[in-house]
Amino acid sequence: MTNKSTPPVTAHLHAHRDGDAQHRHVTEHRSQNILVWSVMLTLGFAVVEVVAGFWSNSLALISDAGHMVTDASALALALLAQYMAKRPPSAKNSFGFGRAEALAAFVNGIVMLAVIIWIGVEATHRLNKPEAVQGATVFVVALIGLVVNLIVAWVLSHDKKSLNARAALIHVMGDLLGSVAALVAGAVIYYTGYLKIDPLLSLLVCVLLLKSTIGILRESYHFLMQGVPHHIDYVQVGADLAAVEGVLSVHDLHVWEMSPGEPALIGHVEVRDLQEWPEILQRIKQMLLETHDIDHITMQAEPGANEAPYCAKD
Repeated sequence: MTNKSTPPVTAHLHAHRDGDAQHRHVTEHRSQNILVWSVMLTLGFAVVEVVAGFWSNSLALISDAGHMVTDASALALALLAQYMAKRPPSAKNSFGFGRAEALAAFVNGIVMLAVIIWIGVEATHRLNKPEAVQGATVFVVALIGLVVNLIVAWVLSHDKKSLNARAALIHVMGDLLGSVAALVAGAVIYYTGYLKIDPLLSLLVCVLLLKSTIGILRESYHFLMQGVPHHIDYVQVGADLAAVEGVLSVHDLHVWEMSPGEPALIGHVEVRDLQEWPEILQRIKQMLLETHDIDHITMQAEPGANEAPYCAKD
């Protein structure tokens, strides 16, 4: 029978002692207030803009309203991901929940891509069959939306380290561009009656958003697939490891990110003398940290061709 007063077995399994990596498998010191305020502002104005968009029959304003609604969902998802990322490792998730932010960023990118496609199709249709638009209503609502989006973008820009927050910021920048497009469309329609400006500006916004959306999808996909961090040269890491004094060769080498900005490495090395492994390991750790900024490493030493297998002594 297990003693209820005994600490959970995972407590010591996840512990980091002196000399271990400093990465704790949990995202700390990241304020959720940034996303809370962003969600409140975006969701509140989304309701106003949805109603105004359909009332004025403006595609530019409807597009911006659609962005606002998806932004509110994206920001809420980002908020949930940040909450999950703060949870400590568990018996079922030994690496923690840091990847939740990248997953949310990927989902947000997919949703944004779907919105861009929908706007593009609708704008193309309206170019062939322009529809009447209430220019004055579009202008006023777009102006208010522009101010709201500027505030939200300014708030989100304070979290530069989170891939998830950056993905949410792309949504908001899409709204910002949408508000500008709707603002211009409303003014042009009101003063000139040129209805095609509405779908034309909507298509322009789609093109501008597409590059940023694809970028965040590519980056989050690379992270989720455990790709080598962009700032690390995998081949050079292998060469530097092989050059460490006492190391004969390197194989089964893997480099990835535990959580955004926290690279990790595992690998096997053949060494000249297994009795020297503690000293060799220290040289490896120092080299990886100073040269490649890799702190979290797990290395397995193996005997060289002329070295007998190492057996720990009692």
